[in-house]
Amino acid sequence: MIDAVQVLWSPAGQNLPSLGGRELVDVTDGDTPNVRMPIRMLSVDTPEVTARSAERAQAIDQEFLQLAGWIKDGHAPISPGLAAFLLPKLETGTAGTLHFAQGKEASAFAKQNIEKRLTKPNGSKRNLFIRAAQPPFDTNSRLLAYVAPDYTEAERRNLTREQRATFNLDLIAAGWAAPFVIYPSIPGELDLPLLLEAATAAADPQAPKGIWANPHTLLAYEYRAVEKLHRVTKKKVDGESLRAGEATSWRERYCADMRTRQLHGPEDYFTIPPQYRLWFWPNDVTEAIGRLNLVPAPRLVGAG
Repeated sequence: MIDAVQVLWSPAGQNLPSLGGRELVDVTDGDTPNVRMPIRMLSVDTPEVTARSAERAQAIDQEFLQLAGWIKDGHAPISPGLAAFLLPKLETGTAGTLHFAQGKEASAFAKQNIEKRLTKPNGSKRNLFIRAAQPPFDTNSRLLAYVAPDYTEAERRNLTREQRATFNLDLIAAGWAAPFVIYPSIPGELDLPLLLEAATAAADPQAPKGIWANPHTLLAYEYRAVEKLHRVTKKKVDGESLRAGEATSWRERYCADMRTRQLHGPEDYFTIPPQYRLWFWPNDVTEAIGRLNLVPAPRLVGAG
């Protein structure tokens, strides 16, 4: 029989899917299994390839075109301002195929870029440098992190911050990702200006790169929201009852302007240039208002 102990502690943590969803690569020693798992790169959002096929992307074209009609007819639960902003993108009839094509191009760039930057001059491979967020995992159990080649201390002394940029920043600079900075995982004071400069240059109307080359591009977070809005609106049009809160479940995050610290509601993000959007989950808004000295926009507090 053991003695009673006085140290009782229930640490906060997050359960990840069973090993069936994570590949066991090997076991270094008894207490060190190596597991293969996905990383969600922080502060960037590339176009989705969830359509999986050109045929499904074409079906999404029609769904988004159908949604455009519902918006015009007043069936979709969306504010007039955001509706006017999104309609030109949905009415092209090619929103799904455009997004799918951009997703494949973004994926191809990422693979080529990572391979290139991890290869040393002598042909050997570098290890990865990973800086994880707090909390470290998202709702899909992916590690949230900034990822870069792991340079030696001697190499870092001779490289600028731009030359040893993260793969996250490379996606922004090449125009294959939209900035997607979510509180509290905000880049540091030296890294955030690099992200803003790269994003502004990539979206320059005189020489747009990647996703910014097409004015009808749906950014990835817009694409996901529109998919949800279509499902919600279809239920409404089909006469199905919506659960409490379901009508607004398609838009999830609040957004602040990094330049003014003004906080906007989920459907007013489009009033802020993409590179200056700082996103917040609803549960973080109250804390963020205090920590970042945010000022709620008049529409958010019911004025005007």
